[in-house]
Amino acid sequence: MATIQEYKCPCCGGAIEFNTQVQKMKCPYCDTEFEMDALRELDEVLGGDGDNVEEMKWDTHPGQEWQEGDTEGLRIYVCKSCGGEIVGDETLAATKCPYCDNPVVLMGQFAGDLKPDYVIPFKLTKEDAKEGLRKHVKGKILLPKLFKDENHIDEIKGVYVPFWLFETDADAKIRYKATKVRTWSDSNYNYTETRHFAAVRAGSLGFERIPVDGSSKIADDLMESIEPFNFGEAVDFQTAYLSGYLADRYDVTAEQSIDRANERVRFSTEQAFRDTVQGYTSVTPESTNIILKNGEAKYALYPVYLLNTTYKGEKYTFAMNGQTGKFVGNLPMDKGAFWKWFGIIALAGSALGYGILQLISCL
Repeated sequence: MATIQEYKCPCCGGAIEFNTQVQKMKCPYCDTEFEMDALRELDEVLGGDGDNVEEMKWDTHPGQEWQEGDTEGLRIYVCKSCGGEIVGDETLAATKCPYCDNPVVLMGQFAGDLKPDYVIPFKLTKEDAKEGLRKHVKGKILLPKLFKDENHIDEIKGVYVPFWLFETDADAKIRYKATKVRTWSDSNYNYTETRHFAAVRAGSLGFERIPVDGSSKIADDLMESIEPFNFGEAVDFQTAYLSGYLADRYDVTAEQSIDRANERVRFSTEQAFRDTVQGYTSVTPESTNIILKNGEAKYALYPVYLLNTTYKGEKYTFAMNGQTGKFVGNLPMDKGAFWKWFGIIALAGSALGYGILQLISCL
């Protein structure tokens, strides 16, 4: 039984057919003509897409089992408000949850879970974090005065946040629909010529230590905003690094973090490939195929300073990278100050507009 090959027009998507008058393949919908050799090459390029099934899988067996004696001196604290589980040493006095600022309750000896592979020790102090907050609010004219008052700064807590570090090699193939547009005019008409192209990019990328935080109590975008961490300063995990700090107990597993890791791999791959498609008026991705190889995850603790504070019943969370000092967090706005400055700007704009009209009337 014979198989009939149907070609789709790359320009409009319509079915194209052989035209005996021009001896070429021609689209009856947009009248675009194609040489047979060009279609054959296009068919070779697109023909592999059906076999190139996307596969983004990982070997997620990070961390290692705790050895006898490893957890001596560690205690588990539980927040009765948000359910957060925090690990600290036996010298830790009464403290508050770093996520919701409510008191935490000592539940007993720490046990279970995986032992981290790596830890990046805190490099900055709480004083550095307070200075980071002062710089963060400095110059914010719409910030309520109470927020600028140093007495309003709550205790800043140093927390080791759990991260899954994903590493993989990615083979990718991305097809784009591109156009080049040329315009010109004569004494009678304006003309626009649009040419359509199929651009294909294929290659391999290597990814090292893609971080995905393993705590559901911290927003992913907040943790990603204080990246990057310098993994060159990471060391093999030892419980001694937890002395004087809190450590969050992960509640999102490596398997549950795969989707987020895949998102970051896909975004970075698409961005890297897109940067190579130059010289076109428009570029639209049509298909993306990514196959991961040698994908695995490791378990690490990264240093973060957290500050939770409440203003008019709304909670604001700030975070600082405990290694680099990068500080992020949303700030409240003084609506009275906003309307005051809005009025000043509007008045200045009106005055400027009036001055321009006066100048025009004099010309």
